[in-house]
Amino acid sequence: MGPDPHIHRLHSDAFYVLEGELEFTLGPDLKTIVGRPGTLAAAPPGVVHTFRNASDATAIFLNIHAPSMGFGDHIRGRSKDFEQFDPPADGGRPFDDAVLSGPGEGERIKGRSTTIVKAGGSDCDGQLSVYETVLSAGNTGPPPHLHHRTAETFLVLDGTFVFTLGDERMVLEPGTFALVPPGLAHTFANGGGASEARCLTIAGPTGVEVFIREAVRAEPADLPELGARHDTILQRS
Repeated sequence: MGPDPHIHRLHSDAFYVLEGELEFTLGPDLKTIVGRPGTLAAAPPGVVHTFRNASDATAIFLNIHAPSMGFGDHIRGRSKDFEQFDPPADGGRPFDDAVLSGPGEGERIKGRSTTIVKAGGSDCDGQLSVYETVLSAGNTGPPPHLHHRTAETFLVLDGTFVFTLGDERMVLEPGTFALVPPGLAHTFANGGGASEARCLTIAGPTGVEVFIREAVRAEPADLPELGARHDTILQRS
Protein backbone atom coordinates (compact mmCIF):
# COMPACT_ATOMS: atom_id res chain seq x y z
CA MET A 1 0.00 0.00 0.00
CA GLY A 2 1.10 3.53 -0.61
CA PRO A 3 0.75 6.64 1.56
CA ASP A 4 -2.54 8.29 2.43
CA PRO A 5 -3.71 10.97 -0.05
CA HIS A 6 -1.75 14.17 0.55
CA ILE A 7 -0.46 17.37 -1.00
CA HIS A 8 2.79 19.29 -1.10
CA ARG A 9 2.48 23.05 -0.97
CA LEU A 10 5.91 24.04 -2.27
CA HIS A 11 7.13 21.25 -4.52
CA SER A 12 6.12 18.74 -7.20
CA ASP A 13 6.00 14.97 -6.73
CA ALA A 14 6.60 12.91 -9.89
CA PHE A 15 6.79 9.21 -10.73
CA TYR A 16 8.26 7.39 -13.74
CA VAL A 17 7.44 3.68 -14.01
CA LEU A 18 10.34 1.41 -15.02
CA GLU A 19 8.88 -2.07 -14.43
CA GLY A 20 5.49 -3.45 -13.46
CA GLU A 21 2.58 -1.10 -12.91
CA LEU A 22 1.39 1.46 -10.37
CA GLU A 23 -2.00 2.93 -9.60
CA PHE A 24 -1.95 6.72 -9.28
CA THR A 25 -4.79 8.50 -7.53
CA LEU A 26 -5.03 12.22 -8.22
CA GLY A 27 -7.21 15.28 -7.76
CA PRO A 28 -10.17 16.28 -5.56
CA ASP A 29 -12.25 13.28 -6.66
CA LEU A 30 -9.35 10.84 -6.18
CA LYS A 31 -9.41 9.66 -9.79
CA THR A 32 -7.26 6.55 -10.35
CA ILE A 33 -5.21 5.71 -13.45
CA VAL A 34 -2.83 2.82 -14.08
CA GLY A 35 0.75 3.55 -15.09
CA ARG A 36 2.84 0.98 -16.96
CA PRO A 37 6.54 1.15 -17.93
CA GLY A 38 7.27 4.48 -19.59
CA THR A 39 4.46 6.32 -17.78
CA LEU A 40 5.11 9.66 -16.08
CA ALA A 41 2.62 10.88 -13.46
CA ALA A 42 3.26 14.12 -11.59
CA ALA A 43 1.42 16.16 -8.98
CA PRO A 44 2.29 19.88 -8.89
CA PRO A 45 1.96 21.75 -5.58
CA GLY A 46 -1.60 21.56 -4.25
CA VAL A 47 -2.71 18.49 -6.23
CA VAL A 48 -3.91 15.67 -3.98
CA HIS A 49 -2.21 12.39 -4.83
CA THR A 50 -1.17 8.96 -3.71
CA PHE A 51 -0.01 5.72 -5.34
CA ARG A 52 0.12 1.98 -4.78
CA ASN A 53 1.09 -1.30 -6.40
CA ALA A 54 -2.22 -3.17 -6.72
CA SER A 55 -0.75 -6.08 -8.66
CA ASP A 56 0.96 -9.28 -7.55
CA ALA A 57 4.19 -8.36 -9.37
CA THR A 58 7.04 -6.12 -8.29
CA ALA A 59 6.89 -2.52 -9.46
CA ILE A 60 10.06 -0.45 -9.91
CA PHE A 61 9.75 3.30 -10.38
CA LEU A 62 11.50 6.60 -9.92
CA ASN A 63 10.05 9.09 -7.42
CA ILE A 64 11.21 12.67 -7.98
CA HIS A 65 10.58 15.54 -5.59
CA ALA A 66 11.43 18.91 -7.14
CA PRO A 67 12.78 20.76 -5.34
CA SER A 68 13.59 17.94 -2.93
CA MET A 69 12.60 19.77 0.29
CA GLY A 70 14.69 17.21 2.20
CA PHE A 71 12.82 14.16 0.91
CA GLY A 72 16.03 12.12 0.72
CA ASP A 73 16.70 12.58 4.43
CA HIS A 74 13.04 12.00 5.27
CA ILE A 75 12.74 8.65 3.48
CA ARG A 76 16.00 7.47 5.04
CA GLY A 77 14.64 8.27 8.50
CA ARG A 78 17.08 11.10 9.13
CA SER A 79 14.38 13.75 9.46
CA LYS A 80 10.78 13.56 10.68
CA ASP A 81 9.80 16.92 9.24
CA PHE A 82 8.77 16.98 5.60
CA GLU A 83 6.74 19.29 3.38
CA GLN A 84 3.64 17.05 3.21
CA PHE A 85 0.07 17.82 4.32
CA ASP A 86 -3.42 16.34 4.46
CA PRO A 87 -5.76 17.20 1.56
CA PRO A 88 -7.30 20.67 1.98
CA ALA A 89 -11.01 21.08 2.67
CA ASP A 90 -11.66 22.31 -0.88
CA GLY A 91 -10.03 19.23 -2.41
CA GLY A 92 -7.03 21.07 -3.79
CA ARG A 93 -6.19 21.80 -7.41
CA PRO A 94 -8.18 20.04 -10.17
CA PHE A 95 -7.22 16.69 -11.66
CA ASP A 96 -6.37 18.40 -14.97
CA ASP A 97 -3.45 20.19 -13.29
CA ALA A 98 -1.71 16.84 -12.82
CA VAL A 99 0.74 15.68 -15.49
CA LEU A 100 0.10 12.30 -17.12
CA SER A 101 2.14 10.95 -20.04
CA GLY A 102 1.81 7.30 -20.98
CA PRO A 103 4.34 4.97 -22.63
CA GLY A 104 5.52 6.46 -25.91
CA GLU A 105 3.55 9.65 -25.34
CA GLY A 106 4.97 13.16 -25.25
CA GLU A 107 6.06 15.92 -27.61
CA ARG A 108 8.58 14.53 -30.12
CA ILE A 109 11.41 16.86 -31.09
CA LYS A 110 13.40 15.43 -33.99
CA GLY A 111 16.83 16.72 -34.87
CA ARG A 112 20.12 14.81 -34.86
CA SER A 113 18.55 12.96 -31.94
CA THR A 114 14.94 12.45 -30.87
CA THR A 115 13.70 14.01 -27.63
CA ILE A 116 10.34 12.92 -26.21
CA VAL A 117 9.21 15.58 -23.73
CA LYS A 118 6.92 14.05 -21.11
CA ALA A 119 6.82 17.15 -18.87
CA GLY A 120 8.23 20.63 -19.29
CA GLY A 121 7.41 24.31 -19.58
CA SER A 122 4.62 25.22 -17.19
CA ASP A 123 4.01 21.58 -16.22
CA CYS A 124 4.58 21.13 -12.48
CA ASP A 125 4.69 24.92 -12.19
CA GLY A 126 8.06 24.95 -13.97
CA GLN A 127 9.78 22.95 -11.23
CA LEU A 128 10.98 20.04 -13.39
CA SER A 129 11.13 18.71 -16.91
CA VAL A 130 11.26 15.04 -17.87
CA TYR A 131 12.21 13.76 -21.30
CA GLU A 132 13.54 10.68 -23.04
CA THR A 133 16.51 11.08 -25.40
CA VAL A 134 17.06 8.62 -28.23
CA LEU A 135 20.42 8.55 -30.01
CA SER A 136 20.80 6.61 -33.23
CA ALA A 137 23.88 4.46 -33.86
CA GLY A 138 27.02 6.58 -34.05
CA ASN A 139 25.30 9.74 -32.77
CA THR A 140 27.87 11.94 -31.03
CA GLY A 141 25.26 13.82 -29.00
CA PRO A 142 25.15 17.51 -28.09
CA PRO A 143 28.20 19.79 -27.91
CA PRO A 144 29.81 20.13 -24.47
CA HIS A 145 27.77 22.52 -22.34
CA LEU A 146 26.88 23.46 -18.78
CA HIS A 147 23.97 24.95 -16.87
CA HIS A 148 24.21 27.67 -14.23
CA ARG A 149 20.88 26.96 -12.50
CA THR A 150 19.71 23.59 -13.78
CA ALA A 151 20.60 20.23 -12.26
CA GLU A 152 20.22 17.22 -14.56
CA THR A 153 20.01 13.52 -13.87
CA PHE A 154 20.34 10.81 -16.50
CA LEU A 155 19.20 7.19 -16.30
CA VAL A 156 20.24 4.91 -19.16
CA LEU A 157 17.21 2.89 -20.32
CA ASP A 158 18.57 1.08 -23.40
CA GLY A 159 21.89 0.77 -25.18
CA THR A 160 25.19 2.28 -24.14
CA PHE A 161 26.04 5.93 -23.47
CA VAL A 162 29.48 7.49 -23.22
CA PHE A 163 29.25 10.42 -20.81
CA THR A 164 31.87 13.13 -20.43
CA LEU A 165 31.54 14.96 -17.10
CA GLY A 166 34.19 17.62 -16.70
CA ASP A 167 37.48 15.82 -17.33
CA GLU A 168 36.04 12.37 -16.64
CA ARG A 169 34.79 10.01 -19.35
CA MET A 170 32.70 6.96 -18.51
CA VAL A 171 30.65 4.28 -20.24
CA LEU A 172 27.13 3.86 -18.86
CA GLU A 173 25.01 0.74 -19.40
CA PRO A 174 21.24 0.33 -18.79
CA GLY A 175 20.29 1.04 -15.19
CA THR A 176 23.22 3.39 -14.64
CA PHE A 177 22.44 6.81 -13.16
CA ALA A 178 24.43 10.05 -13.54
CA LEU A 179 23.89 13.34 -11.72
CA VAL A 180 25.18 16.56 -13.29
CA PRO A 181 25.08 19.51 -10.87
CA PRO A 182 24.97 23.11 -12.08
CA GLY A 183 28.31 24.39 -13.34
CA LEU A 184 29.74 21.06 -14.57
CA ALA A 185 30.45 20.85 -18.32
CA HIS A 186 29.12 17.65 -19.84
CA THR A 187 28.06 15.85 -22.98
CA PHE A 188 27.12 12.34 -24.04
CA ALA A 189 27.15 10.10 -27.11
CA ASN A 190 25.91 6.73 -28.27
CA GLY A 191 28.66 4.29 -27.37
CA GLY A 192 26.87 1.14 -28.50
CA GLY A 193 28.16 0.73 -32.03
CA ALA A 194 25.27 -0.22 -34.29
CA SER A 195 22.62 -0.07 -31.56
CA GLU A 196 20.20 2.74 -30.69
CA ALA A 197 20.60 4.21 -27.19
CA ARG A 198 17.91 5.76 -24.97
CA CYS A 199 18.09 7.60 -21.65
CA LEU A 200 15.71 9.41 -19.34
CA THR A 201 16.62 12.96 -18.35
CA ILE A 202 15.13 14.75 -15.35
CA ALA A 203 16.02 18.42 -15.06
CA GLY A 204 15.04 21.11 -12.62
CA PRO A 205 13.97 23.80 -13.04
CA THR A 206 12.52 23.64 -16.56
CA GLY A 207 13.99 25.40 -19.57
CA VAL A 208 16.53 23.06 -21.18
CA GLU A 209 13.76 21.36 -23.15
CA VAL A 210 12.87 24.78 -24.63
CA PHE A 211 16.44 25.14 -25.90
CA ILE A 212 16.28 21.66 -27.46
CA ARG A 213 13.02 22.57 -29.22
CA GLU A 214 14.28 25.89 -30.56
CA ALA A 215 17.76 24.61 -31.45
CA VAL A 216 16.32 22.24 -34.05
CA ARG A 217 15.18 25.24 -36.13
CA ALA A 218 18.10 27.58 -35.36
CA GLU A 219 21.17 28.39 -37.41
CA PRO A 220 24.41 27.01 -35.92
CA ALA A 221 25.81 30.51 -35.43
CA ASP A 222 22.79 31.43 -33.28
CA LEU A 223 23.07 28.48 -30.89
CA PRO A 224 25.37 30.10 -28.26
CA GLU A 225 23.01 33.07 -27.76
CA LEU A 226 19.95 30.81 -27.85
CA GLY A 227 21.48 28.47 -25.30
CA ALA A 228 22.34 31.32 -22.94
CA ARG A 229 18.67 32.35 -22.88
CA HIS A 230 17.74 28.87 -21.68
CA ASP A 231 20.54 28.20 -19.18
CA THR A 232 22.53 26.07 -21.64
CA ILE A 233 26.03 27.48 -22.02
CA LEU A 234 27.83 25.90 -24.97
CA GLN A 235 31.54 25.30 -24.42
CA ARG A 236 34.19 26.00 -27.02
CA SER A 237 36.01 22.90 -28.22
